[in-house]
Amino acid sequence: MKFLIRFFSTVHALIAVLFTAISVLFIVVAARVGWNAVGQDALESANQAIEAIGLLAIAVVSLQIAQTITEEEVIRDAHISAPTRVRRYLSRFLVVVVVALAIEGLVGTFKSLHEAPETLPNAAAVLVAAAVLLAAWGVFIRCNKAAEELEPEAMEEAKKEDVKLEGS
Repeated sequence: MKFLIRFFSTVHALIAVLFTAISVLFIVVAARVGWNAVGQDALESANQAIEAIGLLAIAVVSLQIAQTITEEEVIRDAHISAPTRVRRYLSRFLVVVVVALAIEGLVGTFKSLHEAPETLPNAAAVLVAAAVLLAAWGVFIRCNKAAEELEPEAMEEAKKEDVKLEGS
C-alpha cells in the first residue's frame, strides 16, 4: 500500500511539473504577444494586449493548480477524506477557476465588441458560468460548514499541516 501512495505522490508531482512548464510557456507566449502590440495602431495594439491578458490568466490558473497539487498531494501527503480538507482543496481550486473564467469572459467581451459583436452572447455565457460556479461554491461551503462542525479535530489537523507547510 505504501508503494501505491508513493506512486500516486510521484504522479501528482509529475503533473504539477507539467502544469508549471505549461504555465511558463503561456507566460512566454503572452510576453511575445504583448511585445508585438508595441508599435501597432491603437486598435490592434489593444486587441493584442487583451489577448496577452487572457494568456496570462491561463498561466496563472496553470501555476495555481500546480501549487495546489504540490501542496495538497505531494508535500502534505493528505488523502482527502475529512470535510475540512475537501472544502479547502476545492476552494483553492475553484477560486482560481472562477477568477480565470471571469478574466476570460472580460477578454472575450472586449474582443467581441471590437472584432465580432455577434459573438458577444458567447462571452456573456462565460461570465454567467463564472457567476453560477461562484454561487454553487458558496452553497457548497455553507453546506460543508455543518459537516465540519461534526469533526472539529479535522480542522485542528488541517491547521497543524499548514504550520508544517509554512515551516518547510
